[in-house]
Amino acid sequence: MALPETRTDRRTTREAYERMVEAGAFVGRRVELVRGIVYEMAPQDSLHAAGLRRARWVLEEICPEGHQVDIQMPLDLDLDSVPEPDLAIVRSDVLDYVEGHPTSALLVVEIADSSLQHDRQKAEAYALGGIEDFWIANLVRGVLEVYREPVNGVYRTRMVLRRGERISPLARPDVSIAVDDLLPQRPSAAV
Repeated sequence: MALPETRTDRRTTREAYERMVEAGAFVGRRVELVRGIVYEMAPQDSLHAAGLRRARWVLEEICPEGHQVDIQMPLDLDLDSVPEPDLAIVRSDVLDYVEGHPTSALLVVEIADSSLQHDRQKAEAYALGGIEDFWIANLVRGVLEVYREPVNGVYRTRMVLRRGERISPLARPDVSIAVDDLLPQRPSAAV
């Protein structure tokens, strides 16, 4: 996600947030509800968009049967969080989502440049929502942060993988992904 520009300091519930969405309170604005706070998101820069495209392509190639890669779509995680992760692998029966958003995902990936602090804060919502595999493609440092084993809103395991290393999603232990494939480089930074 892009950098949170503004937020309301008044907490709200998912139910109240959904009523505001239906009433058109956020028309023309990109927002998400995380831990009771509505965040308004800034537009994406080209590095973020390039990271999103790369990671989407990689995940679509390894997506388990019966699942799809959602791009910046809402997840109903709990009573006060409806984040819109950059990428999420969810069940692919779209008819299941007519009455509500997906409530779980096999993998959630955030692409982080100016949004790094906000994306790390979202880890609590993902852990509380039972997301077993949460990754941050940290474009600032050129690393992949991997969060696993959620317990009471905290991930017990955090790994930092660098270029040249590989990762297997929990949902696809038979597949190995190069960290380099998830992280774009500006031409001036290429080796």
